[in-house]
Amino acid sequence: MRASLIHAHHARHVEDLDFWLSLANQQGDPILELACGTGRLLIPLLRAGCDLTGVDHDAGMLEFLKSSLPTEMTSRASIVQADIASYQFARQFSLIILGCNTFNTLPAVKRAAALSKAREHLLPDGVFAVSMPNPNILADLPAYGEPEVEEVFTHPQSGNPVQVSSEYSKEDDWVRLLWHYDHLLPDGTVERSTIETRHTLTGVEVFLEEAEAARLRAVELYGDYDRSKFAPGSPYLILCLKPVP
Repeated sequence: MRASLIHAHHARHVEDLDFWLSLANQQGDPILELACGTGRLLIPLLRAGCDLTGVDHDAGMLEFLKSSLPTEMTSRASIVQADIASYQFARQFSLIILGCNTFNTLPAVKRAAALSKAREHLLPDGVFAVSMPNPNILADLPAYGEPEVEEVFTHPQSGNPVQVSSEYSKEDDWVRLLWHYDHLLPDGTVERSTIETRHTLTGVEVFLEEAEAARLRAVELYGDYDRSKFAPGSPYLILCLKPVP
C-alpha cells in the first residue's frame, strides 16, 4: 500500500523527466539509477530505450516496480535490492543517477560512501548526476511550517480522493518533513498514512568538498531542470560530477 501511494503521488510530477532523458541521451548506456524506488524515472528511461540497472534498499518499492514493468522492458532492466553506499557490480556505467531529492537525506558518512561507490562504478568519462533541494532555501526556512494541503490525487485501489499535506520542523542540522496522505472515504472518515523524511542543512560548498574527497569533480552545477546555472535562489541544486583520473 505504501509503495502504491507514493507512486500515485510522485508519478504525477514529470517536470524533471526531460532533463534525465537528455542526460541519458548525452551519456549513453549503460545507466545506473540509485534509489530508483517505484520507477518514476526508471520506467520512462526504459521506454526511451536505455539499458538500465536500478538499485533501491526498499523491498516493497522494488516489488511494486517489478510488477509495473511491461514485459518488453524486462530484458533491458536489472532491478537489484541494495544500499546505495554498498552495492557492487562487475561493470561500470556511463551515467549514474541519484534523483528525487535523495542525496541530502543521507548523513555525512553515508554521503561519502555513496560518492565513493559512484566513483568506483563510473566509466572514465561517466557522469554522476545528483539532484536535491537548494540547500540555501532549506537554510532560510522558518523553524516550523504549519500543515498545508498541496494536492489531491485518486487512490490507486479504491478510486477515492487522497489529500496530500505536508509540514516541517527544523531540528539541529536537519529539516524534518512529514507527508500526510489522507484517504477520504465515502462515509466521511479519513485514513491517514504519514511518511517522514529528513533533509540535511549542509551547504553547497560542503557537498562539493565531499565530492572532491571522493575524487569526483563538479563539471556542471544547475539550479533547475532547464539547465539554468545554479544561483542562491534556484529551486534545486543539481550536481553533474565526473571522475578525477
